[in-house]
Amino acid sequence: MSPAMARLRRASLLLLALLLGGCGREPADGVTLRFWAMGREAEVVSGLIGEFEAENPGIHVDVQNIPWTAAHEKLLTAFAADGLPDLCQLGNTWIPEFATLGSLTPLRPYVDASTVVQPADYFQGIWDTNLIEGELVGIPWYVDTRLLFYRKDLLRKAGFDRPPRTWAQWETMLAAVKRMQGPDRYAVLMPVNEFEQQLSFALQQPDPLLRDDGTRGNFRSAGFRRALAFYENMFAQGWAPKISETQISNVWDEFFNGFYVFYVSGPWNIREFKRLQPPGLAGEWGTAVLPGPDGPGAGIAGGTSLVIFRSSRHKQAAWKLIEFLSRPQIQRRFYHLIGDLPPRRSSWDDPALANDPLAAPFRDQLERVKPTPKVLEWERIAQELRIVTEQVVRGGLGQDAAVRELDRNVDAILAKRRWIHAQREGAAAPQEQQR
Repeated sequence: MSPAMARLRRASLLLLALLLGGCGREPADGVTLRFWAMGREAEVVSGLIGEFEAENPGIHVDVQNIPWTAAHEKLLTAFAADGLPDLCQLGNTWIPEFATLGSLTPLRPYVDASTVVQPADYFQGIWDTNLIEGELVGIPWYVDTRLLFYRKDLLRKAGFDRPPRTWAQWETMLAAVKRMQGPDRYAVLMPVNEFEQQLSFALQQPDPLLRDDGTRGNFRSAGFRRALAFYENMFAQGWAPKISETQISNVWDEFFNGFYVFYVSGPWNIREFKRLQPPGLAGEWGTAVLPGPDGPGAGIAGGTSLVIFRSSRHKQAAWKLIEFLSRPQIQRRFYHLIGDLPPRRSSWDDPALANDPLAAPFRDQLERVKPTPKVLEWERIAQELRIVTEQVVRGGLGQDAAVRELDRNVDAILAKRRWIHAQREGAAAPQEQQR
């Protein structure tokens, strides 16, 4: 073989090796996955990692517990310093932000080749939170949403044998319960320092919260006005106290003391209420889907998803861990360990979920959840929603002024997004003209 042919053969072999390396294959050993998870979930998932490592010799998973209060800042700092982990637990409302930064690995090719992750098995609204501009960038890990917790005994005392299904039914019950409760007790607790309740009512409307491709607020729409009026009326009628969560000593004690009958909250409180219920009230409280304008209504598609960062050098190993954590049997075990609700319908076949009357309304509600607007500024917009609606409830800001202020403030928050959108349209225009 001539020296030139030998050099060509070596170059061909090197190119082949590079191509195979680019297909996502991992070395047989020595792979260490860096997995960032938050809070209690990080503690619990660490107990499942040993089984994954036993199934995948040579892959070691280093789980780092990130406090929720510091997680967002730590992730952004790591992104700026090129120090992101291989995979991470991300809150569903954070997905658009990190997708916009270009830091998330598209997962559609992995899903298409998977026998584990089956999109049709996931609650549609939860799966949709991971679709950013049509690209799949995350896999739901666990879910939550908000619905009604209520006192069955007090509702019966007020003359009703079942929870409400529509806004009109709920208002009738709230009025009757308040008459029964008297001046110092209430029908419903909706802390004014939270935004989830009014957001849930807004998601039940046909009008989107943002317009013009997510570049402007749409709070002056008829839908949001209707949701805001319904929300404010609960306080105006005296059915709900004008207090924040910090102004109530203990939401669980006050629930069982009868300070209020209805409470809009999430699945974590099933365990808390069970743990703290007085013996005489066992079975005298329940959960129910959120009433909507004309029947059971939509709710928030909350929870977290698992993502793989583009900077990871071990994407195939990271996907194996996502598949492991996505197995229905693993999701069921995760539920038993921590109480987080699984995002797959088949995981709800577990008797602890299927036969639990307190969990069943969450299963029903999850079929109607909707994602919040998929813009990286959503967290700031949600806080504006909280601030302005609290001003409406506490007095001093009328509803018409409130929706104008919300649109004005949100438009200011989205100013950079409008500029970027305009630049894209401007760049696309000459290409259209050339066709």
